[in-house]
Amino acid sequence: MTLIFGTRPSALARWQTAYIIHLLQAAWPGLECGEQMITTSGDRILDHPLAEIGGKGLFTSELETALLCGDIHVAVHSLKDLPVEDKPGIVIAVIPARDSVFDVLVASKGETLANLSEGARVGTSSLRRIAQLLAHRSDLTILPLRGNVDSRLKKVLSGEYDAIVLAAAGLTRLGLEAHITEILPLDMMLPAPGQGALAVQCRADDMETLRLLASIHDPTTYAAVSAERAFLSGLGGGCSLPIGAFAQKNNGKIILTGAVNSADGKQSVRLSAAGEDPQELGECLAQLVLERGAGDLLA
Repeated sequence: MTLIFGTRPSALARWQTAYIIHLLQAAWPGLECGEQMITTSGDRILDHPLAEIGGKGLFTSELETALLCGDIHVAVHSLKDLPVEDKPGIVIAVIPARDSVFDVLVASKGETLANLSEGARVGTSSLRRIAQLLAHRSDLTILPLRGNVDSRLKKVLSGEYDAIVLAAAGLTRLGLEAHITEILPLDMMLPAPGQGALAVQCRADDMETLRLLASIHDPTTYAAVSAERAFLSGLGGGCSLPIGAFAQKNNGKIILTGAVNSADGKQSVRLSAAGEDPQELGECLAQLVLERGAGDLLA
C-alpha cells in the first residue's frame, strides 16, 4: 500500500509530515508514502486572532474530514493545536519523541525580554503568551501576530515589531534557530499543553495504518503530554485559553506543573503535583487550581 499523508502548505507543516515519513520509512524499509496538500481555514483567515474565529481547531478540521472520507490515511499536527476531544472516528495513533517545549523571543535588535525598551511592540496572538509577558513586563505594547513562521520572522526582522514570541520547536525544525535572541525559562513562560510534540492521526478503524504507526510511538512523551492535556481538559479544554502546562516523567513518576493566568498578567494560579497515571494527575491538578481561584481568572 501507499500511505497518503495530508499536509498543510506551510513550510513547518510540510517539515513535520516529512519527518514522520522519515521515521516510518526507517522503521519499515520499502514503505511507500505520498502527500496530499490541504489548505485549512486557519491558513486562509489571517486577519483575526484565532480565539475570535474558532480556535486552533481551524488548522485541523479539513484534514480530519479528509481522513474520515478516506482521501488520506494520516495527518500530522503540532499537538498543541489539537482540541483535547478526538473527532468521532479519528484517533491520535502515536506521539513521537518530543522536541523543545520552550517559547523563545526573537528581537529585531537582539535584545532579551528584560532589555526591550519601555513600551516595546511585541507580537503574539496567544492569550497564554500575552498574559505571561505582561506578568513580567506590564509596559509592553502587545500586537496581534498571525501567519506561518517565515512570515512572522520577516515582520520582526523588518522592524514592524520590536520582538515576537514563537515556539522554539518550530524555529529549530526549520533551521531558523539563529534568530532566537532569548529562550524564555519555564518559570517565566510555561508552554502550551503538548508544545514541542507532534500528534499523528488516523482513522480509528484503520488497523493497518495503526500497526505501521505504532513503531514510532514514544511512551515517555505520551505520558507527559497526556497529563498536560488532561489538565487543559479539566479546565474547559480550550487551547486558546491563557493556560500553560508542562510535565516530565522521571523514574516512573510524572511531575506536572500547570498555570492559569488572568488576561492582563496581574494574577496567576500556578501549582505542581506528581503521580503515576497521567489522566488522573491532570484532572487532579486542574481541580486544585480551580479551588485556588483559577475559574475566576478564566471567566
